[in-house]
Amino acid sequence: MPDESARSTVAIAGVTGFVGETLARPPRARRGRSPRGDRPWIGASSPVDEWRKCDLFSLADAERALAGVDVAVYLVHSMMPSAALTQGDFADFDFIAADNFARAAAKNGVRQIVYLGGLVPRGGRALSRHLESRLEVERVLGAHGTPVTALRAGLVVGPAGSSFLMLRRLVERLPVMLTPAWTETRTQPIDLADVVALLAHCVGRPETFGQSFDVGGPEVLTYRAMIERMAAKLGRNPRLYAVPFFTPGLSRLWVSLVTGAPKSLVAPLVESLTHEMVAGDRRLQDAAGIPGRSFDESLDATLETKPPEDAREGRSRTQRDVRSVQRLRMPEGRDARWVADEYLRWLPRLLPFVLRVHVGDDQVCRFTLLGVTLLVLAYAPERSSDDRALFYVRGGVLASPSERGRLEFRSVPRAPFVIAAIHDFVPRLPWPIYATTQAPFHLAVMRAFGRHLARSNGRPRSTELSMEPT
Repeated sequence: MPDESARSTVAIAGVTGFVGETLARPPRARRGRSPRGDRPWIGASSPVDEWRKCDLFSLADAERALAGVDVAVYLVHSMMPSAALTQGDFADFDFIAADNFARAAAKNGVRQIVYLGGLVPRGGRALSRHLESRLEVERVLGAHGTPVTALRAGLVVGPAGSSFLMLRRLVERLPVMLTPAWTETRTQPIDLADVVALLAHCVGRPETFGQSFDVGGPEVLTYRAMIERMAAKLGRNPRLYAVPFFTPGLSRLWVSLVTGAPKSLVAPLVESLTHEMVAGDRRLQDAAGIPGRSFDESLDATLETKPPEDAREGRSRTQRDVRSVQRLRMPEGRDARWVADEYLRWLPRLLPFVLRVHVGDDQVCRFTLLGVTLLVLAYAPERSSDDRALFYVRGGVLASPSERGRLEFRSVPRAPFVIAAIHDFVPRLPWPIYATTQAPFHLAVMRAFGRHLARSNGRPRSTELSMEPT
């Protein structure tokens, strides 16, 4: 079927990443040669016609970003901290960003979402947190009705690819290398140019809608074999010694110390290295005529490019903002709006006789402790629904004025949990005091509420605290 993408408006979420940045360039400007010559580019005559700033943790931002879009490419991952202080697992941050993107796509009538995820290992073993999150994002993107085309890849060979870059730095910096058991794991690397060409191929093709495709290069290699080939290309000759006692924890520490990669990035990636990442069915590549470059060809094209500087944790931020996300079990048959009401009803029982929650006729919630207003939350009925309850932070002695600070509860179809999240919260307390008092207290409260929900039998809403619009 002919490619309709040239007449489509295509949005790329994650365009500043190494895959997105390459996808946004016309083929002639991409690294190395195109697998099939000058393939059609997904955009117009210039690399990017329009830049739209978007915080994907904000549904309103996502809706504005996808206005007028026909096809949306999703290349986002949330393994790095997104605020000065973050509470929660990277998988939960990924969940919210993907859910916002899917909701915004559905609202704007986007015809297709194209997603680059991870290969799903065969064999029945429990997936690592990283691979489970990649698969969950794929499901969430399709949860609100927009057809998803998912490409599942293993290690992508490109100058700034996280896994590839870690291997390169190990080779360049270690004359002697201890090789844990995971270095004997097989994987099927794929060249960055091939991934980009396959993503572009899928844009606007109805025969790919609702499909998941494994993609990979023509060779299946162990990580040790890749290290040896890379060393030869770089003129290095490290001595490799297999060690059986290297635990995943030691591997995470070792890789982070040697490569300079942040621990928040290294930990989930190392967990995934114990899985065989082999493409089961490369039918998309057969249909597109893109079998892929050999690993040596990919190395030749990639190693000539200087790798980016080390990415370190703890980069300074001009704003002391907070993002806290928790995944809580939801009673069967209930929804996010019910959970929000239950939270407001339950919270005063945590500190009886001193903490009060009052909901006024204006749907503003005031949390008071011994007569002092701690926090003011304004319910947003126009931005809420049964599967999402949204409150804006509007004041109190614990919160600095902020237009974007918000608390939300959200659920998705068929998921047995609800997400409770605070975004863009700016505390009023001095930062060291906040970080050691209010922040851990909030986390403890949410965990206690999660235990309460797990025990709940789904009591009806309290009429006093109901957030139903009036």
